[in-house]
Amino acid sequence: MFSGIVEGKGKVIALKSKKDSIYIEILPPKNFSKNLKKGASISVDGVCLTSLDTGKKVLKFDVIEETLLRTNLKDIKKGSLVNLERSITSSTEIGGHLMSGHIHCIGKIKKIIKKESTKDILVSFPKNYGEYIFEKGYIGINGCSLTLGKVNQNSFYLHLIPETLSVTNLDMLSTKSKVNIEIDQSTITTVETVKNILATQKS
Repeated sequence: MFSGIVEGKGKVIALKSKKDSIYIEILPPKNFSKNLKKGASISVDGVCLTSLDTGKKVLKFDVIEETLLRTNLKDIKKGSLVNLERSITSSTEIGGHLMSGHIHCIGKIKKIIKKESTKDILVSFPKNYGEYIFEKGYIGINGCSLTLGKVNQNSFYLHLIPETLSVTNLDMLSTKSKVNIEIDQSTITTVETVKNILATQKS
């Protein structure tokens, strides 16, 4: 599990395509890999990946075909900057919201409004997820825990503060960029529970 509070950006320094997966190496921020163990879970742009070793110098991952099909990691290139977060522990302060690292869908950036020190971005999403996306609710974007702004039929606004723009790769997004979306699991559970109750009452 993750908190959605990105610890820093990592740079992809090696990428190798295999028959049904890709192998990537990422240079992490200073001290990010301290006490990291082989097999540890790391959020890479919101995707939960398993570390192949202790990450002493670089982080190493295999990304399987299923993950590539469902996330924006299929477009990753050498030199790409990705958001990184270590999995939470019992002592972790949860500043965002709990996230699993399992991506629900890919969103596309439709509009970016630059302000003096902040940005508003409009993100489109598949319509079939609309019932789980509410204004002022939580959403995970490339591993960042964010609060939803105005929600339209198949798009929503995000309002990014300077800290988020500084620490994460969201400042580098442009129109048509693809982002990983993880919907808040508690919202999904609540919506599905209400739907089941209503269905029972009608039967």
